[in-house]
Amino acid sequence: MNVQQEVLGLLDEVLSLNGRTSTFGRNTHLLGAIPELDSMAVVSLITGLEERFNMAIDDDDIDGSTFATVGSLVDFISGKITA
Repeated sequence: MNVQQEVLGLLDEVLSLNGRTSTFGRNTHLLGAIPELDSMAVVSLITGLEERFNMAIDDDDIDGSTFATVGSLVDFISGKITA
């Protein structure tokens, strides 16, 4: 499973980015850089990640740095699914 591709697909879907994530790389900034990624979208994204990767994300597990870049989000998910 390509975690980055899955995360990008979910970002595109949840945020209705209409394929814009095809240009995103690990260093692409998310929180604060993408207007669609507001607090409600973060909640929807977390729910989507839990469903897509069949895992639970505790509130204590995440903070703003988790959603700083595509890479930080991918690394967080990769760490959760291998733990």
